[in-house]
Amino acid sequence: MAPVTSAASPEDTAVRPDTGDTVESGSGEGDSSNSGSDDRIAGGPLAGVRVIDMATVVMGPYAAQILGDLGADVIKIESPNDTVRVGAMHRTPGMTPLNLNVNRNKRSVTLNLKDDTDRDRALELIGTADILVTNMRIGALRRLGMDYDSLAAAHPHLIYAHAQGFRPDSDRAQLAAYDETVQAASGLLDLAERSGDVGAPVVLPSIFADKVAALSIVYATLAALVHQRATGQGQHVEVPMVDTLLAFNLVEHLQGRIYEPPMGPTGFPLSMNKGHRARPTKDGLAMIIPYGPQNFRDLFAAAGRPDLAGDPRVNGEFIDSVRDGEALAELLETVTPRLTTAEWTEVCTKHSIPVGPVLRLDEAPDDPYIREGHLMDVAEHPSEGAYRVVGVPLAFSATPASIRRHAPLPGQHTEEVLAELARATEATATTTAQRTQSEAVAKEEQR
Repeated sequence: MAPVTSAASPEDTAVRPDTGDTVESGSGEGDSSNSGSDDRIAGGPLAGVRVIDMATVVMGPYAAQILGDLGADVIKIESPNDTVRVGAMHRTPGMTPLNLNVNRNKRSVTLNLKDDTDRDRALELIGTADILVTNMRIGALRRLGMDYDSLAAAHPHLIYAHAQGFRPDSDRAQLAAYDETVQAASGLLDLAERSGDVGAPVVLPSIFADKVAALSIVYATLAALVHQRATGQGQHVEVPMVDTLLAFNLVEHLQGRIYEPPMGPTGFPLSMNKGHRARPTKDGLAMIIPYGPQNFRDLFAAAGRPDLAGDPRVNGEFIDSVRDGEALAELLETVTPRLTTAEWTEVCTKHSIPVGPVLRLDEAPDDPYIREGHLMDVAEHPSEGAYRVVGVPLAFSATPASIRRHAPLPGQHTEEVLAELARATEATATTTAQRTQSEAVAKEEQR
């Protein structure tokens, strides 16, 4: 994709993830359609789609950011005190690392929804959108007149994507949900406690539930968008975090409980066994996972221990991970220190044994794979200076995703977006008046 050459302001210049070049994108002024002019020009699978991001923290904003990467015109309606903007690490107040990641490719409009005028403006903006993403509590949305029923009556085309911890019709609907509590309620902490290597009910060191739910919001919303494009009808999309993460966990961990009566406990044996971890090599760590008998025999031979290849546990039709998994893991770790990580990578690749070096995140920018994929390029933010941009991890042959806007300052685009809204309202009023006048003239001529 060639760089866009439309008039641009400095805040709308970002790194092109496919080449590292910059893409300049216009401010959108002078355009009263459902997409800012820059988004139509830059393209992407969702060019021409408008999204209102009325969500906080990570889940909703991350989902909206992905839709923005895919080309949608995303307008973030935020309060003056959005929690994702609060943190000790920043160069400019409100511009935390998390904010820089989840709010790119968006325009920020600051509105106080408790104020009648600002709430009316928010409702007008929602009326211009194809998709609304929110994680506000149902009760608060009803009080604001922003629940699905209220908005669908006025805007039947609207896709209303709502997410919260538990199903709105459940007895847990009013419980506050945080990533840690959702991990607990979805069985993840139980799995960690029963895992051979962990053995304690620890939380994953990642905002895991929020991000899985965000991806679910994206695919559910895109499915609803296909329906909207075919029929003109919007719909209510509900994404309960606990339900989403439980379904995610049960793909492999339902295991013996999938049958009635049960044939065994929950928990995928390979993942639950002790020894399901990275292996020590001569110069570090590598995740080496021999799955089948031949994998084990090839690995033992490469390590200079062909005698172990005769072990009956690696000479059957399959590896019994329930019976032998832990013992074989211990055996592996007696031979993996014989070769370097690079040597094991070569050996495992030759014999189709799954292998991967352990990435140290602090060293990630220097990793050749990450550099070549433009996954952590440096860009210049107009207020924050040089910073790392997490690249778009997808590739489209015809409609490439792109990073067209840096994460905005709070309310950076309020004036711009409200001016667009006023022009659109005026244009609609003019069109309506002209239509009314034409109809009156036609009736008069028929008399």
